Amino acid sequence: MSMHAILKAEKRDATGKGVARKLRAAGRLPAVVYGQGEEALAITLDAAEAYHLFHSISVENTIVDLEVEGEKGSVQTLVREVQVHPFKSDLIHVDFYLLQKGVKVEVEIPVHLNGTPVGVRSSGGILQQVIYELPVSVVPSKIPDSFEIDVSHLDVGDSLHISDVELPDGVEEIGLDPERTICTIGLPKAEVVEDEEEGDEVAEPEIVGAEPADDEGEG
Repeated sequence: MSMHAILKAEKRDATGKGVARKLRAAGRLPAVVYGQGEEALAITLDAAEAYHLFHSISVENTIVDLEVEGEKGSVQTLVREVQVHPFKSDLIHVDFYLLQKGVKVEVEIPVHLNGTPVGVRSSGGILQQVIYELPVSVVPSKIPDSFEIDVSHLDVGDSLHISDVELPDGVEEIGLDPERTICTIGLPKAEVVEDEEEGDEVAEPEIVGAEPADDEGEG
């Protein structure tokens, strides 16, 4: 099931660009929590703590428990947007989406390919992954960490599609054609070109101006 992470937060009353700049200068990261019909809650995070956390988790599908100072217990959220400075690696703002028990949310789950395909081992093929994440609808308690797919049986020319992925109970794939390719095993381009050249028929060169053989001696 989904990973959990914890962040400590503080409420903030003031908003605006000027306030946000002062907060960031003081090592605080402005953020907001919204969703489920609740009024948006403006908070701040420790900028260094948030930076290290977001670089160590899968942001798209990790439940973040926010411990807001002065509040009892924590609130479960998903990270919906992380704004980063255009020229630096500094975080500027974070949007959290409030989760409600038993209510489905839409998240993107990483797709991991496991094993070495037989077509790679035996025929020099190349494993080409096309889709790296699958969007799904699922209740928070059943969010998968990832989809682990065994590709060791694939030979050259074989492929896997979204319809081949076994989804856990309560997880529904959304938004993509079931026939979309996830991965395929192909040959290196050089070998493909060589095979095509070997298959071409060599035609006799045509001599411009030559008379047909049947016409020889007539006159």
